[in-house]
Amino acid sequence: MTSAFFYGTLMHPDVLKWVLDNDASHLKICPSILLDYTRHKVKHADVPAILPCERSKALMGREFRSEENSVRGTLVSGLTAEDIALLDAFEGEYYLRLQVIVHPLGPFVPVPVVTTTSGAVTDSLIPADPPPLLPASELAQSVPADTYVWCLDDSDLDKELWPFGEFVRKNAWKQIVHVEDPQNHDTRIWERSSTQYIVGWTPEKNWGYMDWF
Repeated sequence: MTSAFFYGTLMHPDVLKWVLDNDASHLKICPSILLDYTRHKVKHADVPAILPCERSKALMGREFRSEENSVRGTLVSGLTAEDIALLDAFEGEYYLRLQVIVHPLGPFVPVPVVTTTSGAVTDSLIPADPPPLLPASELAQSVPADTYVWCLDDSDLDKELWPFGEFVRKNAWKQIVHVEDPQNHDTRIWERSSTQYIVGWTPEKNWGYMDWF
């Protein structure tokens, strides 16, 4: 079993379940923090990417304040090999799955049963206005987890940090997933605002956000 850190749309339980094509009842989730990374907006897309701080400093041409050297998100445990294969396909060629060290910010709980088209998520799991981060020395014991790090040219990212609260309030849940036939992966609909994008998908053909956002 594998744990993974998510910092974008996969923080939303409905999106995670859709990508995994199951009810996620075998998974546990908690809020978490990844240190020494930064979140950026991908140019011409409402999706984030993360970079190690050294790459981010080179992109932005400045040093960071201590509170800027981290990325908030969710930590999910219990992912199977099949789950990871689907996540790899979802992220496509734009992100590389790497192992990182993550600090939980709360207890693990079962993945919420969320069925909504409003994008509402439990505030305790993904708060739009998170409390101040504790000093690193006071954080909970770190755990290893996989995450998806931007692997294309860093110039494809905005030269600004994308704060967690702003992402959650304005961008995180613009995409609400609908599946026409849960047993048929050939056709999936990804609804963005009032526009629907039809996505063809097979296990043999990976696809990423550039194909459908």
